[in-house]
Amino acid sequence: MKSSALTRPFYYLWTTQTAANAADVLYIMALTVLVLNQTESLVSAALMPLMRSGAQMISGLIAPLLIHRFKLPALLLLSQTGQFLLFVGLAVYLQVNGSSASFVLVFALVFIMSFLDGWTVPARNALVPRLVEHEQGLLRANSLISVSDQVVQFAGWGLSGMIVAWLGPSHTLLLTAVIYGLAAAMTLGVKEPAGLEPVEQAELQTADSSDPNPPAPSSRWHTLTEGWKMIWRMPNLRLLTFMDIIDMLGGSVWVGAFTLAFVQVALGQGEEWWGFINAAYFAGTVGGGLLVLALVRTIGSRFLSAMLIGMAGYGILTALYALTTCPVIALILVLLMGPFAELSVINRRTLIQRSVDKGTLPKVLSAQASLLNLVFCISLLAMAGLAEWIGIVNLYVLAAALTLLALGVGLAGRRAFGKTAESQPGATNR
Repeated sequence: MKSSALTRPFYYLWTTQTAANAADVLYIMALTVLVLNQTESLVSAALMPLMRSGAQMISGLIAPLLIHRFKLPALLLLSQTGQFLLFVGLAVYLQVNGSSASFVLVFALVFIMSFLDGWTVPARNALVPRLVEHEQGLLRANSLISVSDQVVQFAGWGLSGMIVAWLGPSHTLLLTAVIYGLAAAMTLGVKEPAGLEPVEQAELQTADSSDPNPPAPSSRWHTLTEGWKMIWRMPNLRLLTFMDIIDMLGGSVWVGAFTLAFVQVALGQGEEWWGFINAAYFAGTVGGGLLVLALVRTIGSRFLSAMLIGMAGYGILTALYALTTCPVIALILVLLMGPFAELSVINRRTLIQRSVDKGTLPKVLSAQASLLNLVFCISLLAMAGLAEWIGIVNLYVLAAALTLLALGVGLAGRRAFGKTAESQPGATNR
């Protein structure tokens, strides 16, 4: 078997996205503290994550139009540079105006930054198969990205709180702008292999100028809906997306407010155990990413089986967590959830990346990102209502049931997966 080397452009991509994720954590923490200090309103602070998800959903809907015209590294550079400039403007504005700053303008800038960020993850995940070689290289790359994402989440929230307390919200935003500037600069090193061009340009180049009836360029509607149609047409993509939706419906129970309520009500502990539970979960996901990285050769091309094992383990552990009243056992269960969650997520992402050709993949990922952002918003609102009705413990039982339901869908559709899972049109050859 050939070596699964990761290319230099991939490492540039990995680095720039890690820096951008760190900047996201910093700016969310800084703005949350700033809004709470100025307005003393939890509602105002809660608007920010909801607005970010909404902006990213809208961005994902129109991303195919940009993907159709521009190369993915150019879109990443546009996103990072735009966010860098907006952050500079936001930080300077808050520094100059202080407590008299208009939060309407602040939220408007956050919305635009989130909109620019909306096509970053689909573009990144679509670039990965282009920048690595062989199936094991793809799984290795996805594992590295997942580990760095989780490390930033695990360490970032604690460190960002210390940085905000030390520098203050306004100066923290200036630091965030610097990090985004570095991320934008490193994006210049992300180069696609020769021959991979934007869809529209490729269509123009392949059209024969002597042909009296050249093919008509794709309409905007066709471009916008192509990814959605591909998801619907391909049985394995449709099943993967359906499984994602079911799983995401229960995934919002790990948002801070729900975990805090569970710690207080079910475990009878205070906020310190809330911190322990969060830290244990992120530590488990980091360990899970490293575990998948170590098992690349063992997993081989059995991505579907690995994903289903991960979902089964995660669903069972979530159910046990929901039913326990011992804080120490709850901590252990959450720590064990992480590896199973990562085993599921990383292999699911790899399966999707191998399901379609590299030209169509960005549009498919954009459609999925928009859909899942919408599902997450719906889930957040629905779970908040259900928590009042059925109680926080039953809410976690429901989340576990949804994951196991998604597992059942995957097992029922395994035959459809089996026809295409080992040899996809967009798969790299070993």
